[in-house]
Amino acid sequence: MKLMKSLPMILAFLLGACAPAATTISTTSEPRTLTVMTHDSFAVSEDVVATFEAQHNARLEFRSAGDTGTALNKAILAKGAPLADVFYGVDNTFLSRALKEDIFAPYDSSLLSQIPDSFQLDPQNRLLPVDYGDVCLNVDLDYFRELQLPIPQTLDDLLKPEYAGLLVVTNPATSSPGLAFLMATIAQYGDPGYLEYWRTLRENHLEVVNDWESAYYTAFTRAGGTFPIVLSYASSPVFEVIYAETPLETPPTSAITSAGMCFRQVEFVGILQGTENQDLAEKWVDFMLSTTFQEDMPLQMFVFPVNQQAKLDERFTQHLVNPDQPASLPYEEIAAKREAWIQAWTETVLR
Repeated sequence: MKLMKSLPMILAFLLGACAPAATTISTTSEPRTLTVMTHDSFAVSEDVVATFEAQHNARLEFRSAGDTGTALNKAILAKGAPLADVFYGVDNTFLSRALKEDIFAPYDSSLLSQIPDSFQLDPQNRLLPVDYGDVCLNVDLDYFRELQLPIPQTLDDLLKPEYAGLLVVTNPATSSPGLAFLMATIAQYGDPGYLEYWRTLRENHLEVVNDWESAYYTAFTRAGGTFPIVLSYASSPVFEVIYAETPLETPPTSAITSAGMCFRQVEFVGILQGTENQDLAEKWVDFMLSTTFQEDMPLQMFVFPVNQQAKLDERFTQHLVNPDQPASLPYEEIAAKREAWIQAWTETVLR
């Protein structure tokens, strides 16, 4: 009886002993894909991406969706069925609209302790600050040298006949730099004074395009276009030196950084509500706020890190000229009046 009762156990043991080695099954899971929706200017080093993917057994997929305004519109239209897990690129000029649409989930990253309170504009942490930079007009130095034309230093200068037909900017309804520049004019001339300024600027043959890429890489004279004054960033001349086809000692462009000519832009990241990868999305947000990512940004997107522990590469700072006194408007005023300002601008400039 004892033998009969033990027989099944003996057979099981023998079968197990005779089983091939292939029965050892790997417990390593397949990488999960995290989709990050961004504006067209997003860039990150391959080795930084690889670091995150290795640390978290993940595969990152970046989905470029146009300039900030356009990308945000796409994210809003997909509310309830998000196109991605994470959205990067909302800035302080579009922030209130993004929060009003309620498409982001709160996340209290522990790394926020390393970021100054002045950058943290959402008390609920639905959108967390990642970087900042200054939107400024840039000029093609060769053009101005050849014509012996002084570089404009004020917004009023742009209204003078000698600068007629020289300026290209971006639409504030679809472009975050365009909206930032609109804010700079409102800070200077007030409401409704800014409309008269834009009306006169239009009469001076202003050119308006939909996005920064079209302005900088097509319309600007450095790119073969016809406009030697372009809306871009204070750090754009640094970009021109670092990525020049032939080595340059000085930038071929210059940002106009005199008082009131620039507007500070802060960019944010947020987890889209409805993601099925909440935990991995939180890890990516933490990673974007870490020094690994923060120290990579300046030479990839030519913006400043918000993490105070991040160090700046000397190549980034060598040719950089910071604005004297960038224009600013209270966040609450932007939130309350942004849509009305854009509508009034559209009727004044485009119609």
